[in-house]
Amino acid sequence: RLPDFFFLGHKSRSEVCSVPDCRTFFFLGQQASAAQPPLGPGMTTILRRQFVTRTAYGLAKRMMPKISATERVALGCGTVGFDRELFSGKPSSVAELVAKYGPKMALTQEEEQFLAAETEKLCSMVNEYDVLERKDFDEATWAFMRKAGFFGLKIPKEWGGKGFSTAATSAILVKLASVSSDLTSTVAVPNSLGPGELLVRYGTPEQKEMYLPLLADGTLIPCFGLTGVHSGSDATSLIGSTGVVEKGPDGELGVRCDFDKRYITLAPVAGLVGIGFDLRDPDGLLGEGEASEGFTVALLERGHPGLEMGPRHQPLTAAFMNGTIKGKDVWIPMSKILGGQERCGFGWHMFVECLAEGRGVSLPAMAVAIGKGLGPAVGSYARARKQFKVPIADFGGVQEALAMIASDGYVSLASTETMNAIVDSHEAPMVLSSIMKQNVTERGRVMINHGMDILGGAGISMGRDNLAGPAYASIPIAITVEGANVMTRSFQIIGQGLMRCHPHLLDVVEALEASDKDAPARFLKGVGKMAGHGFSNFRTSLTLGLSQSLVPGFLSKKDFVQTHEARLKRLAANFALAADLALLLGGRLKFEEMFMGRLADCLGATFLGYSVLVHYAQHADKADAGLRLVAEHAMLRLEKEAHDALLHAADNVPKMPLGFHVLAGSLIRTAVKPIGISLHEAPSDTLTKDVSDLLTTLKSTYANEFLVPAIYTSDGIRKTLMDALPVCLQADDIALKLRKEKREPTSAEAQIIKKADDFRDAIVQVASYDHLGAVEQQEGYVRPAIAQTQDWL
Repeated sequence: RLPDFFFLGHKSRSEVCSVPDCRTFFFLGQQASAAQPPLGPGMTTILRRQFVTRTAYGLAKRMMPKISATERVALGCGTVGFDRELFSGKPSSVAELVAKYGPKMALTQEEEQFLAAETEKLCSMVNEYDVLERKDFDEATWAFMRKAGFFGLKIPKEWGGKGFSTAATSAILVKLASVSSDLTSTVAVPNSLGPGELLVRYGTPEQKEMYLPLLADGTLIPCFGLTGVHSGSDATSLIGSTGVVEKGPDGELGVRCDFDKRYITLAPVAGLVGIGFDLRDPDGLLGEGEASEGFTVALLERGHPGLEMGPRHQPLTAAFMNGTIKGKDVWIPMSKILGGQERCGFGWHMFVECLAEGRGVSLPAMAVAIGKGLGPAVGSYARARKQFKVPIADFGGVQEALAMIASDGYVSLASTETMNAIVDSHEAPMVLSSIMKQNVTERGRVMINHGMDILGGAGISMGRDNLAGPAYASIPIAITVEGANVMTRSFQIIGQGLMRCHPHLLDVVEALEASDKDAPARFLKGVGKMAGHGFSNFRTSLTLGLSQSLVPGFLSKKDFVQTHEARLKRLAANFALAADLALLLGGRLKFEEMFMGRLADCLGATFLGYSVLVHYAQHADKADAGLRLVAEHAMLRLEKEAHDALLHAADNVPKMPLGFHVLAGSLIRTAVKPIGISLHEAPSDTLTKDVSDLLTTLKSTYANEFLVPAIYTSDGIRKTLMDALPVCLQADDIALKLRKEKREPTSAEAQIIKKADDFRDAIVQVASYDHLGAVEQQEGYVRPAIAQTQDWL
């Protein structure tokens, strides 16, 4: 008797047995009739093949967990593009990427003007320390943000907005972040994941006409209420946020809703809130149209009956508005459902497609600002600051830290430009946006940590001239929100990526989920394609690995872009092979998060590497040698990150039946190191020093061409540091010359040395306060320790 799973996809065993001449084989537990003729060899082969197919199909079906309704909806959201190419192991060439996305990276004249005028003006109005003390912006700053259109950057002009590109919005956020992370947070939300963006895409004509003009001119400040008390990084779980379709007293169809939201940016001051909740329709009142149960979004104005807004959280030391939204037994008419009744249950599509911009653009902007703003400022500080009579810029440890800031800063700016162009091409790649959020914000944390090490006391002493402390306190917020990095890296990138971007996996999974009679055949066909895909990537890995390892001068004969593109192409094939082999784990893969995290590290570094090459290819012919230095440093690090991540994965493949994990690890290791030696080395000390010099000297125009123009430098400590660098360099040259010539300085030389000394004295000053904190401001207050000493004496 054949096992039941052999008959999966058929209504009954008799359906299988209805095939001519099959009755003698499928006798359903009875003895075969001696009168029946024997099967021919051709039919025997066919039946044997069917048996193997259905056996494999049944086993795979048992191993693969069922896809939930939420997961199924998510698979149909967003877009795939370059991320799919990486999972295929066959990424587009750098030249193709430049041709496709390069034109989207330039700003219009109107966008450039807004950066130079309104954005510059807003930056001049804010000092981060004052904002942190007040825990709010002053009235003039709020008024200017609203009236100048900062809350309507992405709203089309037809509705009164600016209609700016993603590239322009990102550039504005970067410039604001160079002054205040609170400014960036405040401006980012209305222009990424908020009611404005959702209304433009999904709102009814009446909703657009009612709300978009008010959002564009700043009359209504928007926020989006998604995260619940028990949601954490699984924001769409919607625990505690439910709505039931009912008829009101007048017969009007609506929703009776309860919700309890927290961590909602701008909620304490918002005039319009989008509320995400789980809609239920127990009485079938929605009818049989497009509307359905599930994740739904409603638009509620402040003051809506039952809506509670106002209480604030305090994210670390930050001052941006963040708080709670609550509602109990709130009646929501169908006219308040975003997109109207037909969009009930459509919230997942809205959320996923708009989230790409929040995760992929807004959050990385802070890291870009750290790279562009902190790098030149800390470099100038290191050149001006002396210890043991030597500029600390000449200390090897400081040079290592500065090179990391320069390198990660370049990775951040290059990848952000690529991501902006992807979004401006009307793509919504969830996997790439997750990579950007996790990888770039993490690099922002690394950069600010290095900056704090270099600044020392100037970094930890809070005051109006502290250029790093506020960002140091704020970067963990960017890392935590919209999916904590630890979860994004170890689960989301590969979990979503394999299902969404693998060229064949989704076909196999859909076959396993199906129940029609052709499902086993489609399953086997998909498995065959996956096997061929894995073999192709293994062959590519070996071919490229051996040629790059054994052929003398294989890479040295190529130019910079060709050399590193060849390495990335091989790493992409290595990654695709590892991803294929990971699928042997079946449903267990989603629980092997350390293994998935290593694959995510490789995928992220590879994508960032391609972004660096795209940026370099567009600017190399117009830039000096400094660009080549920082790009080389960045590429060597990224390639080694990807390489090392795959080797760690190979050494830690989770256990599989029949010892397949040993085979899988060996295949990955062979693909990555075909002759047993590493093909990737870390940047040399010489290169590290040269890259450090890009921030501490004027040997190259790199900083002044690619970094400084994007940040605010018109006043404050950053302007002092920018002005100090050339003077301190000149003074150091004079001092060296005087020592060699053993003479006193001329009057002109003495003036330059004096000016440099004044700068050096100015930049090492830190704030001190006669009274610090609210208690010490009280009249007659004496610090308890002093009072006790006086009493005890």
